[in-house]
Amino acid sequence: MTWTLHDLDSDTARSAFGIASEYADAALLNHSVRSYAFGAEYARVHGLTYDAELFYVSALLHDLGLTAPFDSHTLPFEEAGGHVARLFTAGLGWPPARRARAEEVIVLHMRDDVTAAEDVESHLLQVGTSADVSGLRVADFDPAFVSGLLEHHPRLGFGPSFLALVEDQAARKPACAAASYVAGGAAKRIAANPLDA
Repeated sequence: MTWTLHDLDSDTARSAFGIASEYADAALLNHSVRSYAFGAEYARVHGLTYDAELFYVSALLHDLGLTAPFDSHTLPFEEAGGHVARLFTAGLGWPPARRARAEEVIVLHMRDDVTAAEDVESHLLQVGTSADVSGLRVADFDPAFVSGLLEHHPRLGFGPSFLALVEDQAARKPACAAASYVAGGAAKRIAANPLDA
């Protein structure tokens, strides 16, 4: 199977990509798209039903809390990114409960594992980001899908640049999830990612 964006095409999706493009550098933007693609492909293979637009918006915006304009001195980056998503989706006219879901999906991607039965979009973002950041489950994906995805959205040195961002978060916010992630061996897992082989 070749890479595909799973036919997601809407004004909302285009707007989310536009905002992410304005604030994230190319490596971080590509990571966000790949995170969506890995999660969507995982859902397709496992027969999971999910809200594609909600998942796409959450995936595209999930790391904006790592960018200078949205980096909070007090909030963990995923919580800052969740607030960005709430504001962005308010501008699209999403009702409060749906805006809260976008925030929740982003926040939960840095928390303990969430099962698909508990929250499918949060689960898919965890699957997608884990695959892209550290290579978790990458061997389970069709190699043609992976190679096509990397061809369309190359890594551009994402691993080292992402590690530097989360290490900075950990140093400045020692109680945040990024600090636990770094302390738990993030550098080693990122360096061993087969996507960078």
